[in-house]
Parts: sequence; structure tokens; C-alpha cells
Amino acid sequence: MITNFHLPRSTLVMLVAAFCSPGRREGVGMILRAYAEAQRRAYRFFSYGDAMLLE
Repeated sequence: MITNFHLPRSTLVMLVAAFCSPGRREGVGMILRAYAEAQRRAYRFFSYGDAMLLE
């Protein structure tokens, strides 16, 4: 899945997390770590921001 970095703490972040680890909680941790790294690297968020590929 390819998606942009939604605003942190939005419901869309939880939607993306559900695709990372369906039926388990590990997806939330994975997404939060990805967002922490994106913030550290000054990625842009929201509609015109950077994108990520989730496999």
C-alpha cells in the first residue's frame, strides 16, 4: 500500500496501522515508529506531503 503521511494522531493513522498488521496491535507500533523517523527526518505531512510504501 502506498499512502501519504497523514497528520499524526488522526484516525487515518489508525486506518493505515490496521493494514500493517491485520487483527493484531503490532501495526500501531510499526506506524508510530515510522512517524517518529519521518518527523526526525523532517518529512512533510498531510495531503501534499511525502509518501510511504507499506509491504
